[in-house]
Amino acid sequence: MSSTRDPAFADTGRPYYAIIVASFVCLLLVSNIAATKGIQLGPFITDGGALLFPLTYVLGDALAEVYGFRATRRAIFLGFAASLVASLTFWLVMIAPGAPGYENQGAFEAVLGVVPRILLASMLGYLAGQMLNALVLVAIKRRTRERHLWARLLGSTLVGEAADTVVFCAIAAGAIGIQNMGQFWNYVLVGYVYKVAIEVLALPLTYRLVAFLKGREPSYASANGGTTAGQ
Repeated sequence: MSSTRDPAFADTGRPYYAIIVASFVCLLLVSNIAATKGIQLGPFITDGGALLFPLTYVLGDALAEVYGFRATRRAIFLGFAASLVASLTFWLVMIAPGAPGYENQGAFEAVLGVVPRILLASMLGYLAGQMLNALVLVAIKRRTRERHLWARLLGSTLVGEAADTVVFCAIAAGAIGIQNMGQFWNYVLVGYVYKVAIEVLALPLTYRLVAFLKGREPSYASANGGTTAGQ
């Protein structure tokens, strides 16, 4: 039987929340840098960020499922702030005079000089995608409670990744060498299908992570009357 009562979540005071958030921010930073390179595999076009970025949704799902929307929003904003610091640092290093004998200024600019544009694409897509991902997951959980975790994970992924991919690709396409609309829609569709497929394949990992966190967060079990099974 479904319920419209707000679901209960774990407190964030124990170390597991901080570890998940730190991992979330790390994956985001590495993905932003890797995304500066466009990659073509046969007829498919994507970028280097596709290797790790889908895992941020795995962690985002775990955060939203166990700790709720507010705690997930905090992690999203921390990732945003960390990316801004990284981008500012790269820009300052890029414009600083090179040391005598330093011969890699062109290479540095070629790779990290587009980071501000990639950052804008990543952050706007990231904010739209991750916020929608968390909102949809919590909204479904309000109806399903501890049942049907797969529905929450897949439903939130389909919505969140769609927003993230379209926004990111629309801004980042020029920075990685996309030259026409055919390549652009290839980039969007390949990116979306790939990211969703990765999350589907990662469902066993997400299940294990969620179960691990629920089993080690006493406040979650207490808030839910000791019930964390039946997912």
